[in-house]
Amino acid sequence: MKLLLVFILALVVVSLIHNDSFAEKSTFFDSVKFIQYLDENTALEEVRNGNLDMYYYRISSDRLENQKSREGLEVFDSAGGSYSILVNPAESKEFNPFSIKDVRFALNYLIDRKLIVNELMGGYGAPIISYYSPSDPEYLTIIKQLETFDFRYNSILAEEMISNALKERGAIKSNGQWEIDHKPIGITIFIRSDDPVRKSIGEILASELEKIGFTVKKDYGDLNKAFVVVYGSDPAEMKWNLYTEGWGRSAFVKYDSVGLAQMYSPWFSNMPGFNNPSYWNYKNEYLDTITQKIYNGNFQSEDQRADLIQEAIAEGIDQSVRIFLASKIDQYVANEKMNGIINDLGAGVPNRFTPINSRNNDKELVVGVKQIYQGAWNPVMGLRDTYSRQIWGVISDPITFKHPFTGKTFPVRANWNVETAGPNGKLNLPDDAIMWDPVEQQWKKVPPGTQAISKVRFDFKFSNWHNGQKMDMNDILYSLYFTTEWGTQTDENDKTVDMEFTPIVSQTVQTIIGVKPVDEDTIDVYVNYWHFDEGEIADWAALWSSVPWEISAAMEQAVIDGKASFSRSGATNKNVSWISLIIPNDAKMIQNYLNEFNGNRYIPKSLELFETDFNYFDKRYAASSEWVRVNNHAVISNGPFYLSAYSPESRTIIVNAFDDETYPFKLGYWSEFEKTEFPKITNMSLPDIIQKGTELEINVETSQTDSILYFLTGSNGNATLSELIGTDENSTKIKIPGEKMEKLGTGAKDLKIFAISNSVLKPDYYSTSLLVVENKGVLPEMDQNGIEFNKNNSFEMMWLLVPIAITIVAAIYIKKRKQR
Repeated sequence: MKLLLVFILALVVVSLIHNDSFAEKSTFFDSVKFIQYLDENTALEEVRNGNLDMYYYRISSDRLENQKSREGLEVFDSAGGSYSILVNPAESKEFNPFSIKDVRFALNYLIDRKLIVNELMGGYGAPIISYYSPSDPEYLTIIKQLETFDFRYNSILAEEMISNALKERGAIKSNGQWEIDHKPIGITIFIRSDDPVRKSIGEILASELEKIGFTVKKDYGDLNKAFVVVYGSDPAEMKWNLYTEGWGRSAFVKYDSVGLAQMYSPWFSNMPGFNNPSYWNYKNEYLDTITQKIYNGNFQSEDQRADLIQEAIAEGIDQSVRIFLASKIDQYVANEKMNGIINDLGAGVPNRFTPINSRNNDKELVVGVKQIYQGAWNPVMGLRDTYSRQIWGVISDPITFKHPFTGKTFPVRANWNVETAGPNGKLNLPDDAIMWDPVEQQWKKVPPGTQAISKVRFDFKFSNWHNGQKMDMNDILYSLYFTTEWGTQTDENDKTVDMEFTPIVSQTVQTIIGVKPVDEDTIDVYVNYWHFDEGEIADWAALWSSVPWEISAAMEQAVIDGKASFSRSGATNKNVSWISLIIPNDAKMIQNYLNEFNGNRYIPKSLELFETDFNYFDKRYAASSEWVRVNNHAVISNGPFYLSAYSPESRTIIVNAFDDETYPFKLGYWSEFEKTEFPKITNMSLPDIIQKGTELEINVETSQTDSILYFLTGSNGNATLSELIGTDENSTKIKIPGEKMEKLGTGAKDLKIFAISNSVLKPDYYSTSLLVVENKGVLPEMDQNGIEFNKNNSFEMMWLLVPIAITIVAAIYIKKRKQR
């Protein structure tokens, strides 16, 4: 539904919906106002003068260079997301050079990642070649493998690779321009113009491709346009060849089961074609198999999981359909009067805990955001962009979440008890365990003798929904029904199929064996899933719903009736709305279904086994319908804030505190996340040049550090030395024997040193180069393309997040900064 059709949502919430007169507060602010500020320089000044309390987007480093520029501000350095290039590999009637893998792969040498970090990002980032950057807990699992690719900017090599590949396809170069069948070979780059860094990346890449001899068209736009041109079109139509992507993080995740599938594998509906059956689709069964094993917990040990990750990374980089360029270190600003801000190692300041826990002397928190609305708000296949998730995170409570400093799963709205026989054993299911049958459209008892690998008992912390109705087990069981129903395609006429959602959730459905409701707020869940961390088993088995079951039922019926789609590609393919609960027209459609359900005394098949009294259903339908009537939206959830108003004209969203006595987390509950002490590298002493075969000694001075990890790698990536060294004091000596240095040979060597804390998991990181010579004092001749120079003749430091998994797997965090 286009924004032109959206009008201001009602600000009034009638008292009959919930009574908060005597409820204990859960948040310090009575309301949060999110206001769009496209220009970060304007936002910076608004934060400084107090019109904004904070800004949920990075501020350019050159605006915060010295103490004077930081007056009136509190500045937070955070590991951010990343930049990538999405490449269209489609075969088409129109010749597409990127349908050739060697041409795609050559882009890794055509893109100057160091330039992007040092010049475009002001040094606040790190060059990366894979989805996992130094900010990810899986990084050290793959670091040696990444070094073997040895991607360094080399436009001559890139042009040679591209030229050879094109000539094999019959292309010729005439007057400096590539042609095939007497037609110029054209490339369209979709460039995000709303992000200065991505705009520059796209323009630099366009220039490089033009130099090689391509005819390049630059198409500029924001995410809304990208949803149409890139993600919403058939790749074979060649509306785009390259797209400058950007990624954010909503949490710090220690054991990532999703990322590699999302970024590299077709089955996850995030690669060109996006599993739309009417489009050309990128296929890679090998990647699908590997990433599904990671996703489903189909491994026997931590080492086997690491092997799968390494295989997936290698294949993803080799295919080069999504090419990663740089990870970000984002600088967020808040007014100096703010307290209680939580700086999540993954999401940074814009995490779900900041609006809940932050405070000043005002009643309303005012937050500047880069975008106020970029995609549909629905909990099935909406809420895909960073901007909407930042707001949704305070409206809706999850059942589990990731600890902001360790990345481990912890319980939020349920306590759990895990029992597992994995990886090789099995547990028996009780005879009265049940499962939804999508063929017979009913709940059925599991067959006698049914077994599962793990069992998790969840004791839920139910509360009232924002519309005043109490959460209950029907919400949980409906969510399981929905997952099973929409995760199974029974035949070609099955209407409960979504081209994006179904392939993803089908992997989960295959592992859910059965459930047994124990009492009104407790359920046992049986799954064929194992992980060496029990928290991950609980996270996988967790059943939860972020909206009342009747809202899900109304959305479901709208999609079945062909009036809307859960997913972006489904909406484009069927020419219907991408259903969004925040949009008044879609909310009215939901309300109409709720009223129809009530008038027809409709009881969903998925609930008729558990509830027969229609008075219950009447109250549910009526309360949600009334909510839509009063608020002009259908966003009903269970978090500490509820959506009060959305105004596209003023580009604002207001959420009010849900001060309800049933809400389980009271004021200051999350304050433990406010302050942490992180390890630091305070001084470093090492030679610039060393003679081959000589012992290398490095003195490292640190604070708050438990161990030091170093990597010393040859410039061509052919040899790596590494060791984890425990620290008893603040000074540590790294001694690398001469015989080991002998194996590295001569030339430039890359050195990386990590200072690690086992408890806080946010280390410092130091990176530099040293030169190994045959005879000290005699410098060898070297290939200049093999060395990368820092343009300011200074070493670089990264402030990012890095995991450690040597003897005890632990996540670690990295900081990168320039020497001044």
